[in-house]
Amino acid sequence: PPGAGSSSKMSAPISRGSRGAEPGAAPYGNFPNYSRFHPPEARISLLPRGLLRSLFPAATRPLLGLDVGCNSGELSVALYQHLLGLQDSSSSPEPPGAGKELKLLCCDIDPELIRRAQQSSPFPASISFASLDIMDSGAREPFLSSYLERFGRSSFDIGFCMSVTMWIHLNHGDGGLLEFLALLASLCTFLLVEPQPWRCYRAAARRLRRLGRGDFEHFRSLQINGDMAESVTRILTQQCAMELVCSFGSTSWDRSLLLFKSTAARPEG
Repeated sequence: PPGAGSSSKMSAPISRGSRGAEPGAAPYGNFPNYSRFHPPEARISLLPRGLLRSLFPAATRPLLGLDVGCNSGELSVALYQHLLGLQDSSSSPEPPGAGKELKLLCCDIDPELIRRAQQSSPFPASISFASLDIMDSGAREPFLSSYLERFGRSSFDIGFCMSVTMWIHLNHGDGGLLEFLALLASLCTFLLVEPQPWRCYRAAARRLRRLGRGDFEHFRSLQINGDMAESVTRILTQQCAMELVCSFGSTSWDRSLLLFKSTAARPEG
């Protein structure tokens, strides 16, 4: 993908970074209690019921999903429940047929958040959580290839990128954002993206400065700025062989939910 030179600049934070009380202490977006101030229900309510079946009406094998930047897993679980119509099963045993419909791989850069997700997941047979720096190609490529090979697949059916693009952008610059979006487009047939608006970039930079940690390395040099939902849409549609299928509206904190579909031919199985 383009911008490959940026892939080594982001390393996993030490675990205390995910426990700090100040949100600015999480420069990779690895907030310890993210779902408390951005609850999953606010996103889920925007997505229509039956979305998975409408996107894959003839699927006979388990669909594979990839959630990048899953934090401690609350939104991942909520997405899984919504897609399979399991909203009332969070405290009950995993339905025996659920794993035949969807297998969801969720990754995050913070190992402490992943441990929390693994411990609390109500669907351990169908949802896998793993600590992974998605921008580290040396770790990413063998890990994702190994997972896909278990199912005889070369790509995921659907990917989720929920409030992650800003952290990739701030830590890896414009080239890193282009690389990241190209990677997701190459990995996923459908892609649901929730880009952070530009005002969130400024707020994140202010928080980091208040902690005396300077600025994000790339913040002041970013040429991709302004309307980030429009920028992400333009990159995916003009440079990454995807088309915008639907905008599901915006959350109360002004983040759009955008669904894209790959226009590239993909081999079956």
